[in-house]
Amino acid sequence: MGAKTWMLVISEGDARERLRASHVLDRDRSLALARGLFPGETLSPLADGSLGMTCPRDDELVAGCLPGLSVLAAREFGLDRPSELPARFLAAAKGRTACLHAMHSVVDWFAYAVWENGRLRRSLSLSPDSGVLEDIGERLPFEHPFWAGEHPAVDPGEDASGYPFVFHPLALAEAALGERFGYSLEGFVDGGMIDPFQVPLMRFRRAAKPRPWWRRLTGA
Repeated sequence: MGAKTWMLVISEGDARERLRASHVLDRDRSLALARGLFPGETLSPLADGSLGMTCPRDDELVAGCLPGLSVLAAREFGLDRPSELPARFLAAAKGRTACLHAMHSVVDWFAYAVWENGRLRRSLSLSPDSGVLEDIGERLPFEHPFWAGEHPAVDPGEDASGYPFVFHPLALAEAALGERFGYSLEGFVDGGMIDPFQVPLMRFRRAAKPRPWWRRLTGA
């Protein structure tokens, strides 16, 4: 698997239904959201991206506001422990559902978390090398078949004794994409899923704003 994500999705109700209903991008709201959450940076517009491109470089930011749903993708969301998400991002949710999704195929790492009405409901982070980094809250229904061994990490007949989990983290990551957002990057795709590359999002180059001249002069 070669898919990567580090994103936060804030939605009014079910994000899957919001994404199925409309892909109309509100550029003014998207820019306002990006500027409001990254006030110490200069954001320079780049060519549009999409929901299928939510693993921006460290010097880039992806943001998009659709009807009833907002998406942010940035380095800040690649957290080993999603429960430590900076408070400003949860404040921006204003009681709506927030879901962090992060995965990196090079190290087979997956992390996700769900907040409802500002309270953490579930957080999980794991990789074969590091083990379980965080496991908070009750497992959500889509997880149960994986923990029960119904999606084995290795093919039948192969030796699974050296693998630390009964499932592959990236397989669970793809299942989370389908369950929470209604799409897949490299997993099974059925006719009811959306194409994430058809959902437009804005992209920005990030740069720290220069300090005022008097702060540079006085060291303040």
